[in-house]
Amino acid sequence: MLVDAANLYFRAFHAVPESVTAPDGRPVNAVRGFLDMAASLIEQRRPRRWVACLDLDWRPAFRVALVPSYKAHRVAKDGGEDVPAALGPQIPLLLQIITAAGLACAGAEGFEADDVMATLAARDPEPVEIVSGDRDLLATATDRVTVLYTGRGLARMAVMGPQEVRARYGIPAANYADFAVLRGDPSDGLPGVPGVGEKTAAALVARFGRVENIVGAAERGDDGFPAGAAARVRAARDYLAVAPGAVHLREDAPVDEVDDALPRTPRDGDRLQQLAADLGVESAVRRLLAAISESLD
Repeated sequence: MLVDAANLYFRAFHAVPESVTAPDGRPVNAVRGFLDMAASLIEQRRPRRWVACLDLDWRPAFRVALVPSYKAHRVAKDGGEDVPAALGPQIPLLLQIITAAGLACAGAEGFEADDVMATLAARDPEPVEIVSGDRDLLATATDRVTVLYTGRGLARMAVMGPQEVRARYGIPAANYADFAVLRGDPSDGLPGVPGVGEKTAAALVARFGRVENIVGAAERGDDGFPAGAAARVRAARDYLAVAPGAVHLREDAPVDEVDDALPRTPRDGDRLQQLAADLGVESAVRRLLAAISESLD
């Protein structure tokens, strides 16, 4: 199980009230929510291996160079990511708990968690489940890789393999990035092709496949384009020449090997106990450890 850590702790922060605090008054809603969500996922899916995948660069330079608007709306005044003030201090505390519990974390300098998950999934011969609310990860779905899409919350989590992606969007999972390039994605600052919505984007990808094939067909005047779509594609050829490089997930991120086996005992039980007590999340830690133990039985 590869978990999109940032996606999950942002979701936890907004799902659990900030009134959930440590004994000293510090907000710990994201910490508690993340631990409860992790426990729930392990209880439901019973993995034997687990990795929290990190955004060591949430807005990689190589993507911004190709599409300058990429995540530009999420840049804070200091140039970093716009993170709620009450969330920022919780992230290192959460990572300390994860590490003390013996759960693996993985990241790669210059790359997003999406790339880390895509890389780890591509190089692992065993079945993999990817947990994320980011639809870009749907491109990783294969007969071996399943995406647990949490865009509507864990209670409404969708289990997405290649058949489910095709049923939902009408395209092969491997072409999801091409679909996103055409349609656009405001959450990533991806403009898309003006006048091309989800239905048209899906039709073009289903008919022609990759973006470069679609552009070539539009320039040749091939049949198969909805009314006006070929002209719109031709008008956006400059954007379409670079956007796929920003949207396609990388499977070559320099991710170090990690010991991803679920731990039978915490790596540092004393530190874990201290952190849990200091932050007032003892029950959440106990639930997580119990879920891990049950998954290994």
